Amino acid sequence: MVTTAIWKALYTPGHDAACLIEGDQGWVLEGCAVYLAEGLPTSLNYRLELAANWETQSGSVRGYTGGEPIEHQIHRDADGWLLNGVRQDGLHDVKDLDFGFTPATNFAQLRRMNLAVGDECKFAVAWMDLDSATLQPLSQIYKRLSKWSYDYNSPQGPYRATLELQANGFVSLYPNLWQAEPS
Repeated sequence: MVTTAIWKALYTPGHDAACLIEGDQGWVLEGCAVYLAEGLPTSLNYRLELAANWETQSGSVRGYTGGEPIEHQIHRDADGWLLNGVRQDGLHDVKDLDFGFTPATNFAQLRRMNLAVGDECKFAVAWMDLDSATLQPLSQIYKRLSKWSYDYNSPQGPYRATLELQANGFVSLYPNLWQAEPS
């Protein structure tokens, strides 16, 4: 099975396209975000390797911002997360990797939680901050409002909005940040 999505950025000129591919042992989510980051042309290729239960096993980001190269390798093991071989603090029990520059990584979190309408779940993700080149714990709260929508709250952000979904499970509207293009 292959599932795709494309979004336009609402906060800056740019686009993102992602592809989810089912494999023998789980899933691969890969994509490319091209946008202006603080006025600098940015192109980021990203990849998540996901277990069959949607937990992130590893990830990578490669590209540039304003001509400066970016390359990060991320791995999860029994003790937590490593970024470029360096152990990241405070992430021991975290199961999800969230790239803040794309709406694509919410897909795995939503699938892993598999909430019924009315259910709510609070957990932390390993959030990739490209500016500081670190992984940080980021608390997130999801409440399923309907088949196609979730109340999303990231108190640390702070950001709260109703996320709308496409029929394929990818986010179609991430208010003020991303909106799916018609396909």
